[in-house]
Amino acid sequence: MRKIFLSVVAGTAILFASCGGNSSKTQVSEKQEVAEKQGDVYIANVEASEVTWRATHKGGLAPRWGTLSVSSGEVSVADGNVNAGDFTIDMKSLHVDAASVTEADKKSSDLQNHLKSEDFFDVEKHATATFHITQVADLDLSSVKDAVDGANKLVSGNLTLLDSTLNVSFPAKIDVQDDKVAVEAKFTVNRVDWGIKFGTSDLDPAEWGISRDIEVGVNLEATKQ
Repeated sequence: MRKIFLSVVAGTAILFASCGGNSSKTQVSEKQEVAEKQGDVYIANVEASEVTWRATHKGGLAPRWGTLSVSSGEVSVADGNVNAGDFTIDMKSLHVDAASVTEADKKSSDLQNHLKSEDFFDVEKHATATFHITQVADLDLSSVKDAVDGANKLVSGNLTLLDSTLNVSFPAKIDVQDDKVAVEAKFTVNRVDWGIKFGTSDLDPAEWGISRDIEVGVNLEATKQ
């Protein structure tokens, strides 16, 4: 049980895609001032939006993946560009895909319950994770690697997991239509930055058996009000 693997949301998040494809390592800094919403408001379609996660156990030999639900969110748009927004992730919705747990002596439900426990996300005390946009800027593709196809913006925002908040920046594809906004991105975070540790120390094998880098994705759709 002590060697069951962790993964994250996070999102973020926002955050944005499926389990395959490219991901970009995020820039992480102290939390920043949240951007002021300006223009038209688009409300997240929680049925069509989803956060995904993917990481590894056993030194990379056992990939794990799953999903989290977006419980609420909105973005604001002015002059055809997203300028602000915030999202809430339901941590109690954390799901482990059964296809990612292939060992005969393990069950996806056991991993799922473990990730929700005090060892990791402690969802009874921290039922949600949040992401508040601090800046959306045009993306210089020459300065990034492994962004999602069609990435056109650099999104920065305060990501809160447990009781820790840090600012993260990552490339995203943002498509603004008259009545809908679609956001797609995939990026990698280090769970330790948010104080999510399993081992008793950095040298504990239980800690190093679980990947610190977690791939986070979000597919977000929002509709104009």
